[in-house]
Amino acid sequence: MAIKYPGQRVAVLIDVQNLYHSAKNLYQAKVNFREILKLAISGRILIRAFGYVVRTKTAEEKPFFEALTKLGIETRIRDLQEFYGGLKKADWDVGIAVDAIRIAPTVDTVVLCSGDGDFLQLVEYLKNQGKRVEIIAFSRSASSRLKDMADEFINLGENSEKYLLKK
Repeated sequence: MAIKYPGQRVAVLIDVQNLYHSAKNLYQAKVNFREILKLAISGRILIRAFGYVVRTKTAEEKPFFEALTKLGIETRIRDLQEFYGGLKKADWDVGIAVDAIRIAPTVDTVVLCSGDGDFLQLVEYLKNQGKRVEIIAFSRSASSRLKDMADEFINLGENSEKYLLKK
């Protein structure tokens, strides 16, 4: 466990879909975003926290988005795309990468809450810029290369009762 200095400026980027699906598939539970945000900040100075979410046509997720906002997480909302044949897609990877690169000059640490291996190049770039990169995800569904590349990997599965809400 690396030392987390109280004066470190932190940006938290939460891939909500990634954590949501991991929690649902691995534990049949929901994610406790309040505790994850606390873990990500770890007593340091929060500059910004972004939650990347997807809006469906029914808008049933609106109360959830409002709950994230109340926690101090700025929601970035993208509409779910539905393609002919039933395929649904809402990919935030590029948006997350762009925000991370944009905010990097103003922070010491970027905390990426996602186990998605698509972020390997982003992590490499941020580290080359002298940034500390921490990954928070469920180990069982996280990319092993991503876990290895991060300055610190925090496995939500090790303390699942704290980071999950049973349905």
